[in-house]
Amino acid sequence: MLYVFSKFGLNCICLKKHFSIFFVLFSFCNVVFCQHIADTTAIKTSEVNAYTYIINKTSFFLDRTKNITLNSILSQKFDSAELYKKIIKSKLDLAKYTSYLKFYVTNDKNANDTLIFYAGSTLKNIELYQFDSIQKKLFPYLVDKTFDGFIPLTFLPKTTTLFIAKLHFSRAGGNTIVPYLITKNNEEVFQKSLYNRKSDIKTFGLLLSGILLMMIFFTSTNYFLSRKKEFFYYSLYSLSVFLIVFFNAVLYKHSSLFSALFWEYIDFALLLIGSIFYIEFTRKFLNTSTKYKLVDKVLKTEKVFVGIMLLLFTYVHFFTSNIILEIFLEDWMKIIILAFGIFYIILAFTQREKLLIYLAVGNSLSLLFWIISLTLILGNVLQTNVFTSALVYYEIGLVTALIAFLLGLTYKNRQEIIETIKKQEALKLEAEKQKYETEIAVYKAQQEERNRISADMHDDLGAGMTSIRLYSELAKNKLADKDLPELNKISSSADELLSKMNAIIWSMASSNDTLENMIAYLRSYAIEYFEDTGIKCTVNLPAEIPHATVNGFIRRNVFLVFKEALNNILKHANATEVKLSLETKEKIIKLFIQDNGKGIDFDNLRQFSNGLKNMKKRMEDVEIDFKIENNNGTLITLVKEIKE
Repeated sequence: MLYVFSKFGLNCICLKKHFSIFFVLFSFCNVVFCQHIADTTAIKTSEVNAYTYIINKTSFFLDRTKNITLNSILSQKFDSAELYKKIIKSKLDLAKYTSYLKFYVTNDKNANDTLIFYAGSTLKNIELYQFDSIQKKLFPYLVDKTFDGFIPLTFLPKTTTLFIAKLHFSRAGGNTIVPYLITKNNEEVFQKSLYNRKSDIKTFGLLLSGILLMMIFFTSTNYFLSRKKEFFYYSLYSLSVFLIVFFNAVLYKHSSLFSALFWEYIDFALLLIGSIFYIEFTRKFLNTSTKYKLVDKVLKTEKVFVGIMLLLFTYVHFFTSNIILEIFLEDWMKIIILAFGIFYIILAFTQREKLLIYLAVGNSLSLLFWIISLTLILGNVLQTNVFTSALVYYEIGLVTALIAFLLGLTYKNRQEIIETIKKQEALKLEAEKQKYETEIAVYKAQQEERNRISADMHDDLGAGMTSIRLYSELAKNKLADKDLPELNKISSSADELLSKMNAIIWSMASSNDTLENMIAYLRSYAIEYFEDTGIKCTVNLPAEIPHATVNGFIRRNVFLVFKEALNNILKHANATEVKLSLETKEKIIKLFIQDNGKGIDFDNLRQFSNGLKNMKKRMEDVEIDFKIENNNGTLITLVKEIKE
């Protein structure tokens, strides 16, 4: 209507001068009339209560030609803004073309009034123009340069103002037109109600952001401690996912240059960058370059493809205005990446390697939740809560990959610990083997030396002692008529020394290092010792003596204790019978030395007698239990656990 009156006023300028008075009067009336428009579509400031939805009193125009100028906009046909969804073919039309809103505001109050104008979400900015009824032109409305979606409008009393809002939407697909006029005192209340819609969805997003932030700290710390590259790449991947989830929650319903840039570019760019980091993480984590060469080729191909697509997407977004091509690239990149993911999942399950399957399961679950998210979007399901929100399922899909990573990391760490322990055990066994081989070599050298000494003693000393004993006997026979006690001492000393030397040779010879040999030697010695003494010696042995190795040190100490016991029986026990018994049960062997003598008086042992102490000490040295007691004579018991 103002446009019609303006055209009429301009035509009046062409009238002749004699109509000048009429023209001045008419122009004056026209100006006054323009400032007091009686239009039923005008929004009265008195009717704006808190915040009022004004779409029913707002007109909409979509410039599909992209040639409409500011001076010609008022001549275009505006339709009711309530019909804008029918006018546009898709929500992308709001991003592809410039949109215009036209509305009138009448300040029917007697004082100045201020209202806040809000046009909708995902706006980059708004160019707001006010119609000057005197100059019949649109002029930019002065507002703050910082754009947050809210523009304060000031009105003079009793005036009607025409506004044209030129809307620049982001290239995101969720653009909407929801014009509001808000009273100054309720701007903050409106913002809270706007930003806190679907608060449970936002809360869920912020909760996931916190989890992702912990994951970033966890992987970063592990990287600095271990310097493993898989932690470095995973921390960068977690950072990319964190930024996506966090800004999805924080920028909900916000309008600004940054939020618009995030929805139309940063969101998808972060997804591609995160994919590159995840690919590198997978290659390092699974060591695909050496273990899974086919998987490695697929991952490297995917990484190159994603990098090229990211550069192409960036070029199209910033250096062209072809939104259709940009959306086409974005959709096809998602499809191709999805195809790579499905191929990787199938390949991982066919490899049947547990660590590979962990990540494949995470990717499979992510794929499942993303399909649910896409189904909700394509089905136009009202996303009123976390259970019907496509964004929530999308975010859950991202987090499932993180959970699978943690499970895979736990499994890998457990396997690495097991491998480390195996290596340590192998090194330990190798060290013990070398030590054992060294000990065996030393033992063999000692045995060889013992055998050499025993052989030398047998050949040289034995022959010499036998000669001494023989010569002493010959001398005694030649001097039979003379009693020479020295010859008798030489002969007996030679016999005793020869017996001791034989015992030493027996204990040193490695060929005698068996339990059977030791028992046989003791049996033979006892029978020979009590021969011609008047003491009856009986030996009871089991049918089968266990096979066990008894080294020379043990045999010698057992023999000396055995010999001391027989000597005490002969000299002090007044016994007429000695019984030697051997018992074996499981891996325990017991040797009993029993006589029927007067027994031992423990209260009247000779003060300087060291025989009993020496016997106990020798058995302690070879870890044999020694016990002496009175039992119808004297009973000595030796107990030892044998090792085959």
